[in-house]
Amino acid sequence: MALIVAYGAGTNSTAMLIKMWKRGTIPDLIIFADTGGERPETYWYIIMFSLWLVAHGMPPITVVKVTSRTLEEDCLIRKALPALAYGFKTCSLRFKAEPQDKYINHFPLAIEAWEKGEKVIKAIGYDYGEERRMRNSQDKKYQNWFPLIEWEIDRDACIKTIADAGLPQPGKSSCFFCPSMKKTEIFELRQSHPDLLKRALVMESNAELTVIPGLGRSYSWNGLIHDDENQIKMFVDVVDQECNCYDG
Repeated sequence: MALIVAYGAGTNSTAMLIKMWKRGTIPDLIIFADTGGERPETYWYIIMFSLWLVAHGMPPITVVKVTSRTLEEDCLIRKALPALAYGFKTCSLRFKAEPQDKYINHFPLAIEAWEKGEKVIKAIGYDYGEERRMRNSQDKKYQNWFPLIEWEIDRDACIKTIADAGLPQPGKSSCFFCPSMKKTEIFELRQSHPDLLKRALVMESNAELTVIPGLGRSYSWNGLIHDDENQIKMFVDVVDQECNCYDG
């Protein structure tokens, strides 16, 4: 029986792997699907954590991706936005699920399990409290397993597990142009990675949109940033004016 971890480079899946190591459960494969749109700190974390895993007797993180082009390039070429902006999840299926499935289909231990009539166990990092997200695999070759739920490890316990292992917290893993980002996260992106925000705004401006206004689904990122910058400018202009009040 082959055990595979679908690593998301976030808090839950990181804690899940640490807990697996502590329990002596060694997966046969740890796989991460790269859309090409992660933030630099996520790519750094994957490398760092992969080294930690190997040093503790675990497999390294295997990174897979669509070889033809990144999700960002695909959107620019099609003059469109990620499918999530339109209410669909095909971007995740095409750039996350499909590259992983393609790799696993050629993974020797998976092939061996299938030839024996066994299912490949796929560990997924939903934490205790996310039971509503549990689903059986629609692919008869796989059986989903939710270790954190089985072990009753919630989000706070995941954070503590990572800290106790002496590792930094991974932060949120997502494309820098993800339509599910909150407005506060967009403003944070402007502060931490203005170059990435600019690329996201170019993607939105390049898209031929008819049914949605932009990456925010109900609003455009360009409009959000433009309005915020105007508000800041108005505030600065008002502060810079002399009131002629005597304060002595």
